[in-house]
Amino acid sequence: MEEEETKASQSTGNECRSSCTSSDSTKLTKKAVVVLTKLPQSKINALRPPTPEQFYSEEDSLSSSDTDMMWEPGRDSSDSEFSLANQKTKEKIKKRVKITHASCSSNNNLAADPVIITSTQQLSQCNTANTKARPKLPEPEVKVDMTVIARKKPLRWERGKVVEVVTKEDGRVKYKVSFEQKGKSLVSRHHVALDSPPKLAQLYVGARVVVRCQVNKFRFWPGILAELPSRSNRLRFLVFIDDHTPVYVGLPLLHLVCKQLDNPLEDVPESAHRIFMEQYLKDWPYPHLTQYRVGQNLNAELNGAQKRCEVLVVDGSLVQVVFHENQFKEWIHRGSTRLEHMARFLELKSC
Repeated sequence: MEEEETKASQSTGNECRSSCTSSDSTKLTKKAVVVLTKLPQSKINALRPPTPEQFYSEEDSLSSSDTDMMWEPGRDSSDSEFSLANQKTKEKIKKRVKITHASCSSNNNLAADPVIITSTQQLSQCNTANTKARPKLPEPEVKVDMTVIARKKPLRWERGKVVEVVTKEDGRVKYKVSFEQKGKSLVSRHHVALDSPPKLAQLYVGARVVVRCQVNKFRFWPGILAELPSRSNRLRFLVFIDDHTPVYVGLPLLHLVCKQLDNPLEDVPESAHRIFMEQYLKDWPYPHLTQYRVGQNLNAELNGAQKRCEVLVVDGSLVQVVFHENQFKEWIHRGSTRLEHMARFLELKSC
């Protein structure tokens, strides 16, 4: 009887081992099957690795230029005002870059696909979100005998002295300004700027300012503040003049308008520039910028038509180009719709 139980037990063990071996054998003989699906050409292009040109970062762009921008004061004039936050703060402020391809002309010399980037600006302030908010500070007082910068014409402001404060029947307050050159004007408070430079705490992206021309000390241009000092712009302010001209300036050349309107563009003439600024302020702090290298050829608008030009300098958010047909040199913002690549990118984005 015991022999029969032993044989039965051995038989059961053999069957289990046989079953396990058979199961393991089945697992080992399974084969993976790969199903190939043909992708459309657009997806294939998207999966290709970036070209060396597309790896060209904004930091490289900034370091490639040793040329100072026009209207840039000496370095020591603003170091104390624009000192960056401590190392911990700088480590927390990280730039995020999104790369998108834009269509371009096939005869581009250096890059078949210039890159459009969307990046946060590395600001000197600790909280980047607050750089677009108007500081809750009292408006500066304007008195008789005070020297101010006042609007004489839409694109021309001049230095003068307040000779009278006039209160209209409807309660509006006007200021009669006698200009240093000649002439007088009766202007509103939002057409008056203090003669002294503002403090950094008073400034924010979207502020209405006037900029003194370094060549002609009697000329001032109105504009919108577009960048505060940061590492990426070498501690300068970027201002868009009302005629779409972008300039980097230091604090001594900047003057803050006394009364800031709720809509800073309300005082900007109706134009393509006003439409551009509306979009720029809406996108901030993620403005769209094109990426170019020195020596690259591209198309940019000149006198209402697209003309061939070459990049001479890349400085912060600007490029200096020279047009082939007349050797005219000009600074253009890398997000300007005057650039053919940016105009096409925005057109595709709106579709």
